[in-house]
Amino acid sequence: MRIELKQAIEHEYRLAAAREAEGLTEVAFRHLERAHILSQRFTVAHVRSHLRMWGWAWRQRQPREIFGQTTRILAAVLFTRIWVPEGNTGGANVSAVKPMPIPDDLKTLLEQ
Repeated sequence: MRIELKQAIEHEYRLAAAREAEGLTEVAFRHLERAHILSQRFTVAHVRSHLRMWGWAWRQRQPREIFGQTTRILAAVLFTRIWVPEGNTGGANVSAVKPMPIPDDLKTLLEQ
């Protein structure tokens, strides 16, 4: 993984933590989704993004998201090297196999 991509993922995690600490939990989750989009082509980073989402769901007492992230963690371990639905935000609120549009700023990072 390129250093710029790794730094962008870490930046999204820092923003997520800061927003969650401020009580902006939905905004925090959006940053976790952005980190997921950036990391989903790399198995360890992909699993890590789902673990972060699982942690968010646990702290927010969101059973549906906890279950969704549990299944996605397993899928990330098993399938990342084979196929990922590009642009998928990774939350339990969307199909785990649905490709989605990539935000332009993230697309630029992924194309470099």
